[in-house]
Amino acid sequence: MLFVDRKYPAEPYPGARPGCSFVHRDGAGYPLSTARPRWRTELTPVLAYGSNACPEKITWLRRTMGLTGAVVVARARCHGMAAVWAAGFRERDGARPATLAAAPGVEEWHAVWFATPDQLAVLDRCEGRGTRYDLVRLREGAVRLEDGSPVEGALAYVGAAAERMPLLVDGEMVRMAVVPQRRARLLTGVPAASHGLRVEPVSRSACPG
Repeated sequence: MLFVDRKYPAEPYPGARPGCSFVHRDGAGYPLSTARPRWRTELTPVLAYGSNACPEKITWLRRTMGLTGAVVVARARCHGMAAVWAAGFRERDGARPATLAAAPGVEEWHAVWFATPDQLAVLDRCEGRGTRYDLVRLREGAVRLEDGSPVEGALAYVGAAAERMPLLVDGEMVRMAVVPQRRARLLTGVPAASHGLRVEPVSRSACPG
């Protein structure tokens, strides 16, 4: 075992995340070597740039939204994109959520869920696919795992509704890596017209399972 959930609490949003890849099950993280065989090729890679990389949030998904099975969460280095603060707030706690945007020249560490079809369906419900966020395939930037291997065709949730588009403050997006949640709640601005990423929409019929 690498850790237990309480080491990485979900509050304040987006929660804490370990600086390593892990397999999550039973309220704890285990080494990536315990993942199911062929996880890189048989599971769907979904970029986790907000709270979905937080172990306690994963347990919340199990408890609240019916998530089942071991979850493979691989640490990944992302180029040309950034997690930024969204224009709106979460209804359940008033936190300002994350959204993804183009960021030329920027490098950030995030994570990739390698999800089963059932797990992807849970993420769809959690993210409000088709209302708050859209599920897309990234067609620019680069996502690489810790060992340097590329993640081809990674999916990501990007803003669909105005309140989940990037917040513009004086015309600039605000990176989560620069401004913490306690300050982000106080920001004022307007929703961006676009996230700026080159993406391909993912139809529900195109999803595995």
